[in-house]
Amino acid sequence: QVQLVESGGGLVQAGGSLRLSCLASGSIFSFDTMGWYRQAPGKQRELVASESGDSITYYADSVKGRFTISRIYAKHTVYLQMNTLKPEDTGVYYCNVERRRGPTVDYWGQGTQVTVSS
Repeated sequence: QVQLVESGGGLVQAGGSLRLSCLASGSIFSFDTMGWYRQAPGKQRELVASESGDSITYYADSVKGRFTISRIYAKHTVYLQMNTLKPEDTGVYYCNVERRRGPTVDYWGQGTQVTVSS
């Protein structure tokens, strides 16, 4: 079993910062990709940032230069530092683990709400 627990969401004003944390437990491997998705009301869930097991990072164009993903492999923990937040960053942020080796499997946390006021 894989369990993901997010924390760190909240309400901030535009220009503020938040740091999201995700703690994974269960059968997590270093080659798994860990990342963050977000979903705003009425919109599709989108990948915000991720870090693969070979340390390749990805950022959505909308967050480049503002968000930073970091991962502590030994603790199966991933963080998302979000700076210069904008109202369009508002949404539910979900931690994700993607198993790339063998059959592709995705695991999801329960989500944490991020609200950015203008």
